[in-house]
Amino acid sequence: MRSLLFVPGDSERKLEKGFAAGADVVIVDLEDSVAPQNKAAARDIAARFIVERRGQTRSAIYVRVNDLSTGLTDNDLAALVPAKPDGIMLPKSNSGQDVQQLAAKLRVREAENGLADGVTKILPIITETPAGVLAAATYAGTSARLAGLTWGAEDLSAAIGARSARDGQGRYTDVFRLARTMTILAAGAAEVAAIDTVFPGFRDMAAFSAECTEAERDGFTGKMAIHPDQVPVINAAFTPSSEAVQQSASIVAAFKAAGNPGVVGIDGKMYDRPHLRLAERLLARARVAGVFA
Repeated sequence: MRSLLFVPGDSERKLEKGFAAGADVVIVDLEDSVAPQNKAAARDIAARFIVERRGQTRSAIYVRVNDLSTGLTDNDLAALVPAKPDGIMLPKSNSGQDVQQLAAKLRVREAENGLADGVTKILPIITETPAGVLAAATYAGTSARLAGLTWGAEDLSAAIGARSARDGQGRYTDVFRLARTMTILAAGAAEVAAIDTVFPGFRDMAAFSAECTEAERDGFTGKMAIHPDQVPVINAAFTPSSEAVQQSASIVAAFKAAGNPGVVGIDGKMYDRPHLRLAERLLARARVAGVFA
């Protein structure tokens, strides 16, 4: 999952654009982008659109449901699981227990619709509440459905009363840098993908591209988008370069040729086991992106 594009579930026009945007994942949104009075209509529109248009996109399809505290989640699942989405995005997840609760609900819905147990993955947003940030370490081992972890700043900002998540230079302030960091560490502990949050200024492509580059450098493997124009920028930033792939392949090959030792030397430089692990991770990403066989 490099690019994950949000699309409002109550707009067929935007759904059509989203399905054609080339994102690795289209997130059909039933939460923030849908007004309360449109929730029921959004479920119907989204479910019908997914069923009718699924064959017209290569993107995986996730649905962002309303969070567990709203009382709307069950209705969302009842309407959308029959459409066989690839996954569910869970907003305002407070801990790994919320993932387990959603997993139990999905198991019932899958059985009701003749789907294989566990086929629907879960991607929680883990930093939208103070409790969620503090519980970031609780996701490891929660469910085989867990596809990744991601974070968000806007809801957390509202929850703690922060006037802005960024300073005058556009950098995240300390609280939000902590939330970002906790997401990377929690994803690493759970051995799942770390997905960076959205960049609201979709017309500022220079700043957006820089943020993508920094996210990839720090360990994120993908980023969420709010506009189709952001998708190619994300895909480029999170696809390993040919130079990085070549170097990583050389490291893996050197360890294999030497009988898998603790350290190898390549062109006068020493590489140890952490370098091997990093190279293997990059090559795995390259395979998924289709730039390494």
